[in-house]
Amino acid sequence: MDCRVLACLLAGLCVGSLSIWPPVPEAPRADSTLAPVVQHASAKQKQPIRFDRDVLPILSSKCFTCHGVDARKGALRLDQREQAIRPRKSGDIPIVPGKSASSEVVRRILSGDEHERMPPLKGGKPLTEAEKHLIKRWIDDGAEYQQHWAFAKVVPPGLPTVNRREWVYNDIDRFILHRLEWAGLSPSPVADRVTLIRRLSFDLRGLPPTLAEVDEFLQDKSADAYEKLVDRMLASPHYGEKMAAIWLDLARFGDTSGYHMDSTRQMWLWRDWVIDAFNRNMPFNQFTIEQLAGDLLPNATIANRIASGFNRNTRFNEEGGVDPEEYVIRYNIDRTNTLGQVWLGLTLGCAECHSHKYDPITHKEYYQLFAFFTGIKEPMISGPDAHGKPLPPLLRAPTAEQAKEIAGYRKTLTRVDEALAKQIAALGYVDPLAEKAIPRDIPGELIARSQLAWEATKAAHEKLPASVRDILRIDRAKRDDGQQRLLREFYLRKVNAIGREKLESLDQDADELNEKIRDVEAAMPHTLISEEMPNPRPAFVLIRGDFLTKGEKVDRGVPSAFGPMPKDVPLNRLGLARWLVRSDHPLTARVAVNRLWAQMFGHGIVRSVGDFGTQGEFPSHRELLDWLANEFVASGWNVKHMMRTIALSATYRQSSNFTPGAERVDPQNRLLARMPRFRLTAEEMRDSALASAGVLNRKIGGPSFMPYQPPDYYKNKNEDWPWSPSAGDDQYRRGLYAFWRRTALHPMFAILDAPNREECSVARPRTNTALQALVTLNDPTFMESARVLAQRVLTQGPRTDDDRLAFAFRSVTSRAPVAEELRVVRAQLKKHRDRYRLKTMEASSLVNVGQYPRDVTLDVSELAAWTALANVLLNLDEVLMRE
Repeated sequence: MDCRVLACLLAGLCVGSLSIWPPVPEAPRADSTLAPVVQHASAKQKQPIRFDRDVLPILSSKCFTCHGVDARKGALRLDQREQAIRPRKSGDIPIVPGKSASSEVVRRILSGDEHERMPPLKGGKPLTEAEKHLIKRWIDDGAEYQQHWAFAKVVPPGLPTVNRREWVYNDIDRFILHRLEWAGLSPSPVADRVTLIRRLSFDLRGLPPTLAEVDEFLQDKSADAYEKLVDRMLASPHYGEKMAAIWLDLARFGDTSGYHMDSTRQMWLWRDWVIDAFNRNMPFNQFTIEQLAGDLLPNATIANRIASGFNRNTRFNEEGGVDPEEYVIRYNIDRTNTLGQVWLGLTLGCAECHSHKYDPITHKEYYQLFAFFTGIKEPMISGPDAHGKPLPPLLRAPTAEQAKEIAGYRKTLTRVDEALAKQIAALGYVDPLAEKAIPRDIPGELIARSQLAWEATKAAHEKLPASVRDILRIDRAKRDDGQQRLLREFYLRKVNAIGREKLESLDQDADELNEKIRDVEAAMPHTLISEEMPNPRPAFVLIRGDFLTKGEKVDRGVPSAFGPMPKDVPLNRLGLARWLVRSDHPLTARVAVNRLWAQMFGHGIVRSVGDFGTQGEFPSHRELLDWLANEFVASGWNVKHMMRTIALSATYRQSSNFTPGAERVDPQNRLLARMPRFRLTAEEMRDSALASAGVLNRKIGGPSFMPYQPPDYYKNKNEDWPWSPSAGDDQYRRGLYAFWRRTALHPMFAILDAPNREECSVARPRTNTALQALVTLNDPTFMESARVLAQRVLTQGPRTDDDRLAFAFRSVTSRAPVAEELRVVRAQLKKHRDRYRLKTMEASSLVNVGQYPRDVTLDVSELAAWTALANVLLNLDEVLMRE
């Protein structure tokens, strides 16, 4: 084994890229939410049964499949109380409130006869003894039904009382502390300042802080130092990049079209719009409207239309032989399901083939939502005609540099055109045939003197510009003054003998300027946008989701469980977007703030961030979630306000240090007695290494770049798909801008749990594999970062080994090493020096990874030793984790 790997196993260093990583606890099963999060015996005994938290998940998971909205075996529905307590024809009563012993449901779930027992054994969903006991208790308590918590209107909760009021910074802390005190737990102390600035920097910018930023914060002794730090982070242009990185997963952004050919597409203008929208703190309701329906806004701007590209992030099948009509349906199904995940937090896709088994969405309602997207224009092409071609409708938009360049050319062209107009007027041209008949045979000499003769020479028109040909096709008497003027100017500049001679210089200048403008316009990036058809395609209920088996024709509509469409909105995507961001919508604000909470704490208040339905997890702090949702709407859907509120809370500022004994009460830390710590994303690991090395290119926006790729990565894919790693500073751009090929995601990102974005991804998993260790130890980007960091230490750092070791350690962790850590890395440096003085070829290979220039004045073996040590430091647990 390479000694660099062995070094990572040292007891003094906890290495994040190996199996030493703290194991990531498995997310609870849906039915685990039946029991309270807290395993505190005395508190649990006092807790009353809640239907929506304790009973509904059991019925939803194990009973509604046969006795719910879509399946009513034995004509029995258990999803509605009036149906469940109604006597059957047999005289049996399924549920007798207050009397479990008289309830047929209880008799059947306790039956020893496997033919009578419910749920049936063949269904594979037997009730546990605890679940049977819970159902009995619920019936004995009166069998009250409640609306599922997520489908109820958001009602601002009252603030709970707490004992340790001095700990509370804002109202978030009241909800957290109330639950902690109820469970017999105490919050953790405030984290140290270095941890706080690193935490904030990763959570709000996706980057480690610079050493200058750390020093500034450590030296600021003012009472509001932390508040000022939060505000600086939120004001950073990198804030928009962090927020966009999460949104791109939701929006299924990619640089290719997916499916078999997976041709390249341009969508980076839309990605840059998202970054800019977050940086400008666009209200979330407007952010929603512009992406779903920016093209339908009155007087839609270029930015509005670019935003509407959200709908075009679907994959596109360009394979020959596909039925375009089938895939138009597939694209709109993807849009419908994405809408459900991103804004409603629901698995709408379950209703594609039949009414939802668990949530109140019927088969028909699914296709009524689907119908909102049937008006989007689609490129009805496939096969060779589609391979690698732009997919209309498209919008070309200049970059800032291009816009400036075009403006300069046009300003000069205006002056040239004005000079031409004066020269043309000075010619005093009078057509020699104005009062004469045009001869049948027109000699060339006459064409050079008479516009009328030229117009009559049809054969000469084929090579003219299209705009001129279009005017010539119009009868002379029907042309307007503008058309007559343009035709006269063209003739005098390009055809008339005297005019060509006198106007040649200015005409040539004008042609050159126009050519330059055309060249810039041809190079302008384009992006896929939404456009509405005058007559949308009809929508039908698709039986079992089969596009060939059409059922009832449906109009546009929304699921009745979540309130009607406002009466003053159009029945199109714009109206749908406005329905989603109604102030009283039960889901949109809850889902959005839960996602913001997950960004800041590693998991949501509802851990199943994409499923707020009855199969999702019950919120750990339901009242807090509703408080956040209400605050979000009341603030004007202000995202930065919510992020600031969360960041300033005492809850967020807690240390992540483990408190012995807390695991017995709250094993998954759902009550937040300490700050959760979690691994950085794939892009953040890469960006952090580049930033620590001092080579990160912090440019905002622009086309995607191609990172280093393993040789012949596409060799066995039976295709010719080139991958050319970007050169120069582009190679060191943030991972947000890496080229995202959907069918073959960049392997480093894939191994580190990034999604391929073929579909909406609401939350990335956090797995723990040996391959991840091999990536962070050996991937060219990480190795190059280690080598450049080593170069920086040797050329810009202090003079002594210990000072250099401290400088390198602080460059990657933001803090100075303690004495024991310094002793360990000092010993490792000595081992690496001994190794590479003997193994000069290995040393040379190590220090030449990557394209960043190597300082040839440095001793190769010494640089290799420091590179190996830097590699160890970049793989420290605290470097790869957000503390």
